[in-house]
Amino acid sequence: MGVHGVKAVFFDLDNTLVDTAAAGRRAIEEVINALQSKHRYSEGEARLICDKVQAKLLKECHDPAKMCITDLRISHWEEAIQETTGGETNRQLAAECYFLWKTTRLRHLTLAEETRDMLVELRKGLRLLLLTNGDKQTQREKIEACGCQPYFDAIVVGGEQKEEKPAPSIFHYSCDLLGVQPAECVMVGDSLDTDIQGGLNAGLKATVWLNKAMTTPVDISPVPHYIISSVLDLPEVLQKMEHKINSELGTDHTASSNDTH
Repeated sequence: MGVHGVKAVFFDLDNTLVDTAAAGRRAIEEVINALQSKHRYSEGEARLICDKVQAKLLKECHDPAKMCITDLRISHWEEAIQETTGGETNRQLAAECYFLWKTTRLRHLTLAEETRDMLVELRKGLRLLLLTNGDKQTQREKIEACGCQPYFDAIVVGGEQKEEKPAPSIFHYSCDLLGVQPAECVMVGDSLDTDIQGGLNAGLKATVWLNKAMTTPVDISPVPHYIISSVLDLPEVLQKMEHKINSELGTDHTASSNDTH
C-alpha cells in the first residue's frame, strides 16, 4: 500500500504493536501466586509488594552508565519486599521475583498474526521502522521475544540514542536511516507525550494516535492528525490520507462516476 507523498511509517512498540500492559499483568499474577504458594506470603502482602514494584517502575529513572537495568529492577523488588514486611532485605527473593516477572512478561509479548499480516501488506509499498523508547537491553529483549525484526526495514531503540522520543533528533535519525524526509513519514503510537508530540516536533507528515479506550478527552494535547482504536485501522487511515492528497492535487478518481459537473 503506497500513499502519495508518504514513503515511511514509524511504529511505536509497547502497547501499540504488542500489548505490553496485558503481558505485565500476567507476569504480576504469576509472581503473586509464587509469593503465596512458595514463600507463604498472604495474598494481601503479595499484591502490596507487586503494587509497590509497579509504582517504582512508573517513576523509574535509569542511567545505564551507573547501573544495569537488571540490578536496578532487582532493587525495586528488594525495596518493595522490605517496605511491605520489614526486617532484613532479601536480595535472593527479590531476584527470584524479578526474573519470574521478566520471563513471564516476555513469554506473553506476542505480535498478533493479523498485525504481522498488516505489516507485510504495508511494506509492499512503504518503508517501515520500529521506534521505541526505553533501556537498550529491555527493549531488545522485547523485540526478540515478539519476533518483529523481519517486518521492519530498521529498528531504533531510544536507549541507544542520545535522545529519546519526543526529541526531534531521534525522528530525524530514523528518517536518515530510511533515506526519507520527515514530511514523507507517518508516526503511529499510543503516547501523546512521546509518539504524537515527537512526530509533531520533528515535522512528520502525519501522526496517528492509538487510543484503545476511544473515550477521547475533550481537550487532548497535543492534537494528533488521526485517532484509531486499533492498530489494524491504520490502512484505512492511510487510504483517507491518499484520498485527501488526491483531492488536493485534483486527481481523486474515487468519486462516483455519476457525479455531474
